[in-house]
Amino acid sequence: MMVQLTGQSAGTTELDEALAWAIALLLSISLVMVYSASVAYAEADAGTQNRYYYLIRHVIFMVIGLAGGYVAFQIPTAFWQKYAGKIFLLGVLLLVLVLIPGIGRVVNGSRRWISLFVINLQPSELVKLATVLYASDYTVRKSHKLHSLTQGFLPMFVAMVVVAFLLLREPDFGALMVVMAIAMGVLFLGGINMRIFSGLAVMALVSIVLLIVSSPYRLKRVLGFMDPWDDPFGKGYQLSHSLIAIGRGEWFGVGLGASVEKLFYLPEAHTDFILAVIAEEFGFVGICVLIGLYAWIVRRAFHIGVESKKLERYYQALVAQGLGIWLGIQAFFNIGVNMGLLPTKGLTLPLMSFGGSAMLFNLISMALLLRVDYENRRIMRGYKG
Repeated sequence: MMVQLTGQSAGTTELDEALAWAIALLLSISLVMVYSASVAYAEADAGTQNRYYYLIRHVIFMVIGLAGGYVAFQIPTAFWQKYAGKIFLLGVLLLVLVLIPGIGRVVNGSRRWISLFVINLQPSELVKLATVLYASDYTVRKSHKLHSLTQGFLPMFVAMVVVAFLLLREPDFGALMVVMAIAMGVLFLGGINMRIFSGLAVMALVSIVLLIVSSPYRLKRVLGFMDPWDDPFGKGYQLSHSLIAIGRGEWFGVGLGASVEKLFYLPEAHTDFILAVIAEEFGFVGICVLIGLYAWIVRRAFHIGVESKKLERYYQALVAQGLGIWLGIQAFFNIGVNMGLLPTKGLTLPLMSFGGSAMLFNLISMALLLRVDYENRRIMRGYKG
């Protein structure tokens, strides 16, 4: 059967060059901004006293991530579909292991990392990718049962409850929000019954409110987000300095390296709040460029998904769009937190923030997206030949 497609995938090249360049540009900006945001901390750290400390580690993380992405790109998507359930179970097992004292590493009161000497593995990052793979496979396998509450929805709901319980034990509320958004988004795109989906959305909203109200730690974050200037030296300290950095940037920024807030005022300047430093040094224009790059990648992810669906590659379609949801929703959360639109969640800016596990699985996910598009192009070339 001849399939007529439009867009870039109908071209002669077998790689989406525009998508690859957008990813490369984000990584290039990341190298510059991680160094700019971390240089003061690195020089002041008695254990390092090396201004290039975080940059060197970031380069190492990026090289590991690119190597992982290269390997992932070589693997056919059929393999990911075949082992999606096992990958998801591996992610759940690691979430259990990280909670065991002596295995899980505690940083700032959260037990989220497993030390692998070279890199600290954060299982929640693997779980995000595993959720995309598993939810896509589950939706395709159960497509004829998605109208049923017990047969179509309940098994996936139970799996997500287990993941939610484990993530809240760390605690990692931000990762939980991303995982739930991925699962719900893939089920919605896969054609789940709208009444079931609406009920799930209401349940999710009620659960989030209850989780916030029942936890003094999370409630404190929400109250600090609502009015950071009420306690600018306490619960509103991080957000107030993020807003100061963004305000100082105005239209075109104060210039690369000229940020004041990164000089021990803004905590996590090279990780969760790197966007604030970018805004201070490159202004509104710089933020627009960054958001434009994320928007382009998300747009391409959904377009690749549409092309896959036209080729009757339904699993690949959901994987591509699930990866787009992951990147888009996490970028949205991080940007929202930096700008005071959302309470702090401890989420990094994808492909940008300093962090080993996040960079590794972000690059693997982008390689998988490129792989889906690559397979689409090869199929189309076969049709045309």
